[in-house]
Amino acid sequence: MKKLFLSLIAAASLCTIGATMAADLVVSAAASLTNAFTDIGKEYEKAKPGTRVLFNFAGSGQLLQQLSRGAPVDVFASADQETMDKAVKQNIIVRGTRRNFVSNKLVVIVPANSQLDLKALDGLKAAEVKRIALSNPESVPVGRYSKQALEVAGLWDTLRDKYISTTNVRQSLDYTARGEVDAGFVYVTDALLMPNRVKISFEQPLAAPILYPISAVKGNGNENGARDFIAFVDQEPAQKILQKYGFGKP
Repeated sequence: MKKLFLSLIAAASLCTIGATMAADLVVSAAASLTNAFTDIGKEYEKAKPGTRVLFNFAGSGQLLQQLSRGAPVDVFASADQETMDKAVKQNIIVRGTRRNFVSNKLVVIVPANSQLDLKALDGLKAAEVKRIALSNPESVPVGRYSKQALEVAGLWDTLRDKYISTTNVRQSLDYTARGEVDAGFVYVTDALLMPNRVKISFEQPLAAPILYPISAVKGNGNENGARDFIAFVDQEPAQKILQKYGFGKP
């Protein structure tokens, strides 16, 4: 009888541990979503008592590499379509769960105390502009958007010696805020986080809008939780948070 009792206790303990693990939702999201998703995660936890949302923020390309290597992630939110397309080709995401949930804009910023009067990309050729923060185009969406804009303007090679490579958009923002560079390419949502330390010189139009996709990830055993979180992101409480941080409708 004692052995049976202990067996039941052990089984109950395993069930409890399993339930706790199942209640954890792991979300890998683009660095530019850090503030908004952190707030959304808190609201989701309030709406779903017992659920804990764990976030991993980085450049979208870096996140995809982690997923490709089997990182235990339930939800993936990218800052561009290209990275999500690669995830689809690698059979990483759950079919039918991908959707665009917000839009963003590319801007060029300068330190708040800068005397530079930049109106367009051509102004970056000025001798006073010696260092430009630009995220790695090979792995970071904002870097790709920036490179595309510079190539269209015929300035990509012209400005090459001025680029200071960054690993994600937040690093570009930090470099500019600290005055370590003269200008930087970031999203408008990032620039709005530091109104006293950086100022927006101009918005850079692009050939296509910047749309952020989100999807459930295969293989971590919590596809239902992932679907539920994605649905929550589309609902009013989450959308209000995203709008507060400057994101637009997709």
